[in-house]
Amino acid sequence: MTYGFHHVHLICKDLEEMINFFADVIGARLVARQKFGTADGASFDLQGVTVNLRVAREDEEMHGDASQARYGFDHIGLQVDDIEAAYQDLTRRGFAFSVAPREFRDLKIAFFKGPEDITIELLQTMN
Repeated sequence: MTYGFHHVHLICKDLEEMINFFADVIGARLVARQKFGTADGASFDLQGVTVNLRVAREDEEMHGDASQARYGFDHIGLQVDDIEAAYQDLTRRGFAFSVAPREFRDLKIAFFKGPEDITIELLQTMN
């Protein structure tokens, strides 16, 4: 049996804010606005990876948010060509970094809070 990564699916409170973030801030391509069951949502192509977003369904009772540590989902990792430029751009746009760019093994990494307090890691391979 062979497994391969297919997509990530995020449930969000403010669909429009998340759509704007993925399209305008990180440059993902909006593939479709669609329903996931009864919930409004959208699908993006982020360099070949599908990112699905949706709001809670009417019959779902949501608990907590991404601002607290929990078992399960931790963060999204995004590879960038120039971490310093990404850091400057995102800081200018008002995003707060918990870890400024720093070297870690053969990478440069940084962490910031995206919309709805989702933790996002930036990674740049050091050549």
